[in-house]
Amino acid sequence: MRKRGDVIVKLSRFFSSELKQQADRWVFIYEKGYQSTDTAVSSVFTKMKGVGYTNVNGSERVWDVADYVFPPQGDSSFVVMTNYIITEGQKMGKCPELKGKQNCNSDADCEGGSFKRTGHGQMTGVCVKNTTTCEVLAWCPVEDDHNIPDPPLLMSAENYTLFIKNSVTFPLFGVTRSNLVEGIDADYISSCLHDPKKAPLCPIFRLGDIVKLSGFSFETIARVGGAIGIVVDWTCNLDVDVKHCKPQYNFHGLYGNPAETDKARASVGYNFRYAKHYMEDKIQKRTLMKVFGIRFDIIVQSLARKFDIIPTLTAIGSGVGIFGVATVVCDLVLLYLLPKREFYKNMKFKYTDTQTQQDSESLGLDTSVYYTLEANARQAQGTDQSNDPDSEAGSTETEASKK
Repeated sequence: MRKRGDVIVKLSRFFSSELKQQADRWVFIYEKGYQSTDTAVSSVFTKMKGVGYTNVNGSERVWDVADYVFPPQGDSSFVVMTNYIITEGQKMGKCPELKGKQNCNSDADCEGGSFKRTGHGQMTGVCVKNTTTCEVLAWCPVEDDHNIPDPPLLMSAENYTLFIKNSVTFPLFGVTRSNLVEGIDADYISSCLHDPKKAPLCPIFRLGDIVKLSGFSFETIARVGGAIGIVVDWTCNLDVDVKHCKPQYNFHGLYGNPAETDKARASVGYNFRYAKHYMEDKIQKRTLMKVFGIRFDIIVQSLARKFDIIPTLTAIGSGVGIFGVATVVCDLVLLYLLPKREFYKNMKFKYTDTQTQQDSESLGLDTSVYYTLEANARQAQGTDQSNDPDSEAGSTETEASKK
């Protein structure tokens, strides 16, 4: 029985030690508790290259970077036009509204001077009979965007290239890095194209590859537009040579779930409008463009680590504290949850008679000696009682001998 109790106590100590080791392993290895951390201050520059061609109703046009990139400054967030609806020759005047916008049967249905949120202008109070829509004061003719070109007019955007230039600085460690790392020079940039396996550090990306790596079909997203996030990840261990601090590129579709159909969503794609104003015969006119495009958001994530004695000592101290907690937890499990908790409790704790301990201390005797003397006294008392004729035992024996 004592041997089994020793085994249980040893198991308790083993589990306590194992929990402590696992906690230390988590803090030091997985969480790298021996290193201090810092995030970077970063800047991003972008540059697009490529030429597009369209032929709409016999009207040929070539589109260059100045035509299809918005804004043109090379920011970390920009839009590349992939499809459009153009309304040319608009001028300020009165014209009928589109079907479905402000339908009417009489002038009473068109309240003069009022606006409709989805309309194109201010109602004049006149119902146009041939269109059964209200007349509006607006840029005429009004835009008709019901039919989106399919396939997209600028499918050539799939072959455009994007150049990303990114620099990061970790101020705590005084380290500055650029995504143009060692081995990437002008000759390499002029011929490389990013590939996750073959050329993971090349900073030039083909738009079709970006869309594909984000999980979308280029034709689908080019028709109505969308959004893609390009994540530049700088996770660096500065305890080794700084040249190993290199970026990793990841691509995420922010447009929605690629498995969903367009009909399953309330609002599809990404678009905006802009106008080019000009004067013709002293009349102000404009060309309105409804642009469908892919919005690219370049996001820089960074985390640098380096050995520091302060977090190391802090991790060690927390490990010691966790060791104490592990011991308490093991004791709670063994004392209150296990089926044989009473046996473990008897093996862990030693119970003593408080009165006996006080008597032994008052006589100046060791507890074991006191127990021996007390046992001998009780044995002698039992012998005397059996020989006493007045005792209960003696009387019983006398009566039995008489019979």
